[in-house]
Amino acid sequence: MNVRSFQLSDYRLLTALLAEVLTEECYEQTMEAFARQLSWDSELVLVALYESEVVGVIIGTIDNNTGYYYRVAVHADHQRQGIGKALIESLRLRFQQRQVKKILITADEHNEAVLPLYESLGYVSKDFFRSFQQLSIIAG
Repeated sequence: MNVRSFQLSDYRLLTALLAEVLTEECYEQTMEAFARQLSWDSELVLVALYESEVVGVIIGTIDNNTGYYYRVAVHADHQRQGIGKALIESLRLRFQQRQVKKILITADEHNEAVLPLYESLGYVSKDFFRSFQQLSIIAG
């Protein structure tokens, strides 16, 4: 498995992954945020590849010198193999390189199920950001 920055050639595979993993409402919200983030800073969109297949993605953003994990998704056939953790850790390193003051996890109704993954990595409830509508990639 390899984690790297999103490349335009990943678009079709990545959107297919998101469509399969996310609910329709979550997919629509995520695609809007994804497009905004790509236009601002594509280096904060990471993909996990297994062989040549996109099996995971994490979308992050930086807003007011705070790094945010916005959405993480891993294909059902590849869950519980450390891919989500690798994506989170890779994005954390990018945030550190950018010297953000704080890192938060957006916690909306669509990603409540993955919050235990963040907790397993040492994040606690004060690290969960529930007013995500204020984020630039969501609010525009």
